[in-house]
Amino acid sequence: MEKTEWYLEYEIQKNRPGLLGDISSLLGMLSINIVTINGVDEGRRGLLILAKDHEQIERLESILHTMDTIKVIKLREPKLRDRLAVRHGRYIQRDADDKKTFRFVRDELGLLVDFMAELFKQDGHKLIGIRGMPRVGKTESIVASSVCANKRWLFVSSTLLKQTIRNQLIEDEYSSDNIFILDGIVSTRRASERHWQLVREIMRLPAIKVVEHPDIFVQNSEYKMEDFDYFIELRNDPDEEIKYDIVHNHNMFSDSDFGGFDF
Repeated sequence: MEKTEWYLEYEIQKNRPGLLGDISSLLGMLSINIVTINGVDEGRRGLLILAKDHEQIERLESILHTMDTIKVIKLREPKLRDRLAVRHGRYIQRDADDKKTFRFVRDELGLLVDFMAELFKQDGHKLIGIRGMPRVGKTESIVASSVCANKRWLFVSSTLLKQTIRNQLIEDEYSSDNIFILDGIVSTRRASERHWQLVREIMRLPAIKVVEHPDIFVQNSEYKMEDFDYFIELRNDPDEEIKYDIVHNHNMFSDSDFGGFDF
């Protein structure tokens, strides 16, 4: 029988030498394999484990609940955030009120790229919005995530090198394996109706679409915030406020600075 992966997270109540060894020995006696183990928060450890059936997990849970040295926090089939927490040693911050919003700071670009790459590997339509001030690393992170996911990325509108606005795609670019990147501010400020026709075509594709500045995009299009599957916020520091009035006036969006590409 093929083994199933589970996620175990516990909080240390009484830290003592050999505690992790006791947990490992218990898993071994129950014929449960450890895949990965790491600290995921202060005083907490997370483990990805392999069990052959649900009865093993039930026995494990009943024994763990009798131990006064630890407190079981989670024992479940692993979610994406669980896998990344074990991999990177900390949890991705998620908005308490809006479960679709995930927050990162610039020091966590590696974690952000890994998170988006896992989303990009999934099949089908997915609309992702990414918020952040100019030059915080939004576009670079999207491109790096595409590389990690082994996907081709296409700029529908962008300011990465020059201001780019696409009005059409060539035949092989209509692939569901591509990552389509749009800049909500660029599309709003300079786009023609032909560009928006292309945007609508792309939105109908069963593919990943990433929209920078989704709030501006929604304000000036027929799309709604409810259409987005995820929102990602990237800041230089945790207290930075994302202000769109500054973004509107920022010279990186000026046509005269870099010129522009229209296709």
